[in-house]
This record gives sequence, structure tokens and C-alpha cells, in this order.
Amino acid sequence: MSFYVYMLASRRNGTLYVGMTDDLVRRVWEHRAGVVPGFTRRYGVKILVWYEQHANRESAFLRERQIKKWNRAWKMQLIDARNGSWRDLWEEIAQ
Repeated sequence: MSFYVYMLASRRNGTLYVGMTDDLVRRVWEHRAGVVPGFTRRYGVKILVWYEQHANRESAFLRERQIKKWNRAWKMQLIDARNGSWRDLWEEIAQ
């Protein structure tokens, strides 16, 4: 089983959200569809701009906690390094 740490954005340089899941496709779909009340639905954070895969829950959890402590500029640098155009990676994972 794989685990994922991911970042969503409301738009380029917009509001960011960091999360962790064991089912990236399902979780991003939930954010996009707004089926779960909370931060992402309230602020329209639906665009998958970054993710990374982990072999176990513990490493994904630790990485999520690490990134959540980062300042905004560091998070944006992480996104820019992999996805400089901030394109929605949904199509990449939903195949």
C-alpha cells in the first residue's frame, strides 16, 4: 500500500492546503467535489499542484507534519520545483 502527501491550491499563488492519504485519487476527488465540509470547500482549494508517494503511513505522516510547519515561500518553492506552471495534476493521477 502506498501513502501520499499532497498540496492543493485555490489558484496559482492562492490558498494552499497540505494533506495525507492512502488513496490520492479518491481524496482529491472529494476535495474537488466539495463532499467533505471544511477548509478546502470553504476556500475553494481544489487544484492538485504537488504530491509525493511514500512507502508507509509513518513516513507520509512525518512529511506532512514537516511541510505544514514550513512557511508559505518554502511550500511554493516545492510546488515550483516540480510543477512550475501550477497545472492541475488531477489528469495525471486520475488515469
